[in-house]
Amino acid sequence: MQNFIVSARKYRPQTFDTVVGQASITNTLKNAIIHNQLAQAFLFCGPRGIGKTTCARILAKTINCENLSDNAEACDKCSSCISFNENASFNIYELDGASNNSVDDIRNLVDQVRIPPQMGKYKVYIIDEVHMLSASAFNAFLKTLEEPPEYAKFILATTEKHKIIPTILSRCQIFDFRRITVDDIAGHLKYVAEQEQIKTEEDALHIIALKADGAMRDALSIFDQLVSFTGDELTYKIVLQNLNILDYDYYFRITEQILNHDISGTLVTINEILDKGFDGQHFLIGFGEHIRNLLVCKDPVTMKLLETAPNIRKRYQEQAAICLTDTLLKVLDINNKCDLNYKISNNKRLHLELALMQMCSIGIETPQSQKQPLPKPKPEAKPVDMNRPGNDIPGTFSIKDSGKPKKDTESDSQVQNNTATSPFTQEDLKSYWNEFASSLKVDFPHLFTTLTSREPVLKENWQIELEIDNRILEEELSLKKEDLLDFLKQKLDNFQIKLKTRIRENQKELKPYTDKEKFEKMAEKNPALNKLKEQLDLDIEY
Repeated sequence: MQNFIVSARKYRPQTFDTVVGQASITNTLKNAIIHNQLAQAFLFCGPRGIGKTTCARILAKTINCENLSDNAEACDKCSSCISFNENASFNIYELDGASNNSVDDIRNLVDQVRIPPQMGKYKVYIIDEVHMLSASAFNAFLKTLEEPPEYAKFILATTEKHKIIPTILSRCQIFDFRRITVDDIAGHLKYVAEQEQIKTEEDALHIIALKADGAMRDALSIFDQLVSFTGDELTYKIVLQNLNILDYDYYFRITEQILNHDISGTLVTINEILDKGFDGQHFLIGFGEHIRNLLVCKDPVTMKLLETAPNIRKRYQEQAAICLTDTLLKVLDINNKCDLNYKISNNKRLHLELALMQMCSIGIETPQSQKQPLPKPKPEAKPVDMNRPGNDIPGTFSIKDSGKPKKDTESDSQVQNNTATSPFTQEDLKSYWNEFASSLKVDFPHLFTTLTSREPVLKENWQIELEIDNRILEEELSLKKEDLLDFLKQKLDNFQIKLKTRIRENQKELKPYTDKEKFEKMAEKNPALNKLKEQLDLDIEY
């Protein structure tokens, strides 16, 4: 049986032109070779699986090629290229920094550098995961790295550039590799599939590319795994099933139900998702990405940030057109808060369902309805509320007046209707006063006590005077003062009534009520308290 070779090795790039997604770096290296401006040391940085070691091997092979092409590519025919392709080159040394990280390992390397190459032009040392070297090993490597022999070249590769000491960084030309785009990965997977005669769907390849998160090696590993399961055909449904990825359709359906305020439909859909074995947080992460993609589609300038298959991109554009940006931001905020608190929630399902119900209740409108608002209804008179004292007289309150203090700027018609000055007695005043106080007994017990503990006194010009024990009670009364006046004016048919409150003159003899009054009472007996308050710079809350 023929030995199986994984795609990541079988289709590993052999020239600069075949490297995927790193054109800026490969072009720079080719120009350096053409103009004979090679540095003594290179540092390739970036995440895993994006071509750092591959580019290092291609560079090492190319600079030793005996018949370089005009565009600085290796010929693959000379003895140096053939020995490299057969892993038999004596001029290229590859070391793993993780397992060769001691001072002794670096000293052995330095000793080898002193020996010139027997054939070829350069001796190239590729050190992978160089950040794993110890501090002592780095220091032992410094002098050789800074002033190596002319025939020695060093190529260092790392995924964690920040762990490398500055003295090493200053001696290298640094190349930062970037993550490979979804389209580039999908295109390379399509090429591999064609070479292996495997039928694929474009959406399936894009899902694999998204799952790889910018790493070509991960994408090829996933591709091999799926091909082992399916054989010679790779479909969108099979990829979703094997990679445990939620179908895009669920996210589009949930969004549509939120737009239609369909709470019951949303709950049924999330139940279907959970029944398929998906975790609630898995859905939240995917739905957050979905809302992000809709926001990206709102502006043609940011459309390039959407990394999906072409037919999925079209669906995003269609749904984004019927969503308001403000609404999407609110939905994304609710989704993010739910995601943050999901792990600490005791009832995770209820926590997720509550978040979806909040999203459905936002009240989403389409951009079309926003541009053509419905005409505003004409203001109508407020219906009489028989539960409120004084509302047995129809037409007394308007919508503006309801629950708010009356304004001085009333219309002429209101002034004409509110000029009655019917006479009334102290007994009449007391009767209606107690009636209003009784309506506050349940909701405002303190205010009820204030109104019933002292009897109001009728003065000249229909002025009512009420004596209050302290300033706090006076402030509480001010909250309902306008309602009290409205009630008395209607019941007594006298709109000239005024209410005046005053603090009792002998209030200091009463029991202290507030914290400040208590402190002042204590300070009278012990003046040292005031001095202590000043020294400690203390404040007393009212």
